[in-house]
Amino acid sequence: MNVAIIGATGYSGAELFRLLHGHPHVSRCDVFSSSQDGVHVSESFPHVGSVDGAVLHKLEIEALSRYDAVFFATPPGVSGEWAPALVDRGVKVIDLSGDFRLKDGAVYEQWYGREAAPAEYLQKAVYGLTEWNREAVREAVLLSNPGCYPTATLLGLAPLVKEGLIQEDSIIVDAKSGVSGAGRKAGLGTHFSEVNENVKIYKVNVHQHIPEIEQTLQTWNEAMEPITFSTHLIPMTRGIMATIYAKAKQPISPNDLVDLYKTSYEGSPFIRVRKVGQFPATKEVYGSNYCDIGLAYDERTGRVTVVSVIDNLMKGAAGQAVQNFNLMMGWDEAEGLQSLPIYP
Repeated sequence: MNVAIIGATGYSGAELFRLLHGHPHVSRCDVFSSSQDGVHVSESFPHVGSVDGAVLHKLEIEALSRYDAVFFATPPGVSGEWAPALVDRGVKVIDLSGDFRLKDGAVYEQWYGREAAPAEYLQKAVYGLTEWNREAVREAVLLSNPGCYPTATLLGLAPLVKEGLIQEDSIIVDAKSGVSGAGRKAGLGTHFSEVNENVKIYKVNVHQHIPEIEQTLQTWNEAMEPITFSTHLIPMTRGIMATIYAKAKQPISPNDLVDLYKTSYEGSPFIRVRKVGQFPATKEVYGSNYCDIGLAYDERTGRVTVVSVIDNLMKGAAGQAVQNFNLMMGWDEAEGLQSLPIYP
């Protein structure tokens, strides 16, 4: 396979390049940029300096059309403009931005503050939450990779929502992310002295991942109501922890909860459900494509607590994109992703 990455100078793009460079079925991985034609990727990321041919190419549809698959690791708006022409030429597209995640263009424009991609392609795009959409992913030509927060949140909620075990208006998500989730562009919000020894809430009630989560929940259960979703920046590089609270319709034992999740994710190589009383930490999935889940039920309040952790650059971005790429190409979904987490 010959593949291309657009946006290889961001964190997700760099992680994609690392994964695809070592992928057993990828013989060539080229990188493209809208502004750095002819520049070696090592100018942005010296850790890839030993890789021959990692020179950024100018964005051109004809050149990109020669690849088997093209990954977009770009800011909002880029893939919405470029991906349709590639799809029309039969190129498989995996988009890591939010341009094709929302089916309603008006909702996209409300939350992202920019023009939506053409409606035809919004409907054509397959939402790549791999564990719950495998069959559609296998047939996809245009794949919309989920956001990092939605990945952790939806994987944590899916069994409860699909089985109708929680009250539809009771979901509260308290999510925390490492600083790499804010991207590589320098800014006051990610300045070391602002982030270090600090925890900061941001985008209160207006985070662009809210409609993405709600859209998927409502495909699983039409009765689902809006959620309360809060995001926090914490002083670490990688990782997301989503602590999720929901009111149970009926009492459920912790053992039954764990059994439900283990059954739901049987055959999903990257979901690890903890034993009763054990809860995951972000360091335990660092550098991997795993999502680890811990569960509890509080008899006093009648609430279920779900703790879901991922590496935001792996399962929350590049790792899940490669997992979907594998399925789209007819391979085992774990190809090139079998590495255990880095610890400590």
